[in-house]
Amino acid sequence: MTTQPTEPTQPAHGGIPATLRSTAAPSTPGTDALAGQTVVLRPTGAQHVAAFMAILQHPEVAKWWGGYDLERVRRELLGPHGYAIELAGEVVGLIIFHEENDPDYRHAGIDIALHPDAHGQGLGADAMRTLIRYLFERRGHHRIVIDPAASNTRAIRSYERVGFSPVGLMRQYERGSDGRWHDGLLMDLLRDDFRG
Repeated sequence: MTTQPTEPTQPAHGGIPATLRSTAAPSTPGTDALAGQTVVLRPTGAQHVAAFMAILQHPEVAKWWGGYDLERVRRELLGPHGYAIELAGEVVGLIIFHEENDPDYRHAGIDIALHPDAHGQGLGADAMRTLIRYLFERRGHHRIVIDPAASNTRAIRSYERVGFSPVGLMRQYERGSDGRWHDGLLMDLLRDDFRG
């Protein structure tokens, strides 16, 4: 069982609770980090687990990212395809990607979660644009997909601002935390459509 940091929980920079601060030593963005206009995407490690758990267990996030316990966070969100979204050294979210490397179907997919206190500041769009540039320019992809819940209108609007377009409704696509199947919206972004 992981315990939360014992520092004060007064709001930090941008209203993010101090308990979400990364315990990683400060470092400057380099080959292992991706710098956006405002945020830094830092490769994930064990030092991010507590912050990720706090974000994913927040009721406003858990309804879209249900079912994440400590083991699942370690298994699915840490590693070479995951990044902590940092604002001034504080973890405010996470962003991950996966790749289909069959040459006839090659593309990447992304997913993102932000602490609700970080909503409405353009941080999610900055993080997505940063990762998308990396996937297009350094990983050589031409197409990226994302698959929000069809009822998550806030996320869908955010993804459209970055350049994603709806492809189609995926009926009964994923099981929610309520145990029922919910529709998803497949969206994609081609290199030529990127608003980065």
